[in-house]
Amino acid sequence: MIHAYQLNGYNIALDSNSGAVHLLDDTAYDCLALIDGDDFSPECPGHILQALAEQYAPEVIKEAYSDLFALYEAKTLFSEDTYAPFAEAMGPAPVKSMCLNVAHDCNLRCEYCFASQGDFGRGKKLMPFAVGRAAIDFMVKNSFGRRNLEVDFFGGEPLMNFGVVKRIVDYARSIEKEHKKNFRFTITTNGVLLNDAIIDYINKEMVNVVLSLDGRRDVNDNMRPSVNGKGSYDVIVPKYQSLVARRGGKQYYLRGTFTKENLDFSKDILHIYEDLGFDQVSVEPAVLAEDVPFSLRDEDFDAIAAEYERLADIVIAKKKAGEKLNFFHFQMELDGGPCAIKRLRGCSCGNEYVAVTPEGDIYPCHQFVGEDEWKMGNVLDGTLNAEMKQEFAKATVYSKQDCKNCWAKFYCSGGCNANNHQFNRSIYKPHRLSCELEKKRVECAIMIKVALL
Repeated sequence: MIHAYQLNGYNIALDSNSGAVHLLDDTAYDCLALIDGDDFSPECPGHILQALAEQYAPEVIKEAYSDLFALYEAKTLFSEDTYAPFAEAMGPAPVKSMCLNVAHDCNLRCEYCFASQGDFGRGKKLMPFAVGRAAIDFMVKNSFGRRNLEVDFFGGEPLMNFGVVKRIVDYARSIEKEHKKNFRFTITTNGVLLNDAIIDYINKEMVNVVLSLDGRRDVNDNMRPSVNGKGSYDVIVPKYQSLVARRGGKQYYLRGTFTKENLDFSKDILHIYEDLGFDQVSVEPAVLAEDVPFSLRDEDFDAIAAEYERLADIVIAKKKAGEKLNFFHFQMELDGGPCAIKRLRGCSCGNEYVAVTPEGDIYPCHQFVGEDEWKMGNVLDGTLNAEMKQEFAKATVYSKQDCKNCWAKFYCSGGCNANNHQFNRSIYKPHRLSCELEKKRVECAIMIKVALL
């Protein structure tokens, strides 16, 4: 499967199955558009010579065609799909990562919050330590031979239950050697409750920290007000700067959201990088019901696509100047990259990854929390719905009809199952706008790699 496109003056061809990327001249690009991958012969067909006769000399066309055929013979153009057999063989896997919703409560009132501003529509509650301990025991038991286990403290706002966070970490550390496990902790926070002691603890114990900020002060405060309606920007930015300055190079990233009200989100990314000094940035599209006034709709695609292209140009310029600006959605490894399972199944929600509520209920991921039909079990009694786990294990790009023949399937891995369910009531039917935006991000990411060769 070939995806050929032009961007920023480059003619790019992606061979989806092999992952090979080719930078083509105009002749080869125009020639490629006329080639049938099912009948790619060594000699340049007459219909191609005729179709391009007014643009190029015959010998130029033949040379370009010959070069393309050499790529075909090298199995980097119109290559065979070798991933499909893996999809048929895939099944349930050990649990390796867990989202602990330690607080179904929040001290901000973000307008776009998928979690009903912290309580997931179920009322405010903090996770007792007994539930957190049971969740760690459940993970150890269900991880089987896996050594490295990942736990993300989430909410709501997890710092509202920070004492329990510390007790859970201590407990996990106390049983690591006995069970031959290595726990890697992450915390996602809105920053309001950060102080020096909490910052030092996070920087010591958390391998990664996700810091929520939407960008410019007015953009952030418009969507992320506190309970009293005041903006959060001035409260949290100095705390984030202190945390990162003291982090010693360990992983972090600023995670923002853009809506219809800031379609110029590249300015927010530049503000985060240039004005605030953070070089690890992710600003992602809000996925909301269409009746929400500031939700992104199909009509916004062209504006968003153009903004991604502007951002790509910015990243290229920064990289060429020797600066370090990593935008999460443009990070891509063309050599190697994700393993076959990751390409086919994406985030592994409901299979290798689960979320746990303050009551101990297990859901496929944090975005399914509160939807009773997706409850998988409970850590307190050790139950886990094997049939549901199997369903998510089989939810690959080959079981999603819209993904099977999509050139980007090995990059998005079928999209977000929770978003698919939210909009289409099926984890097997991708959310269309999210798909189109992902394709544009992939095109930009590949173009950036080409530009920086």
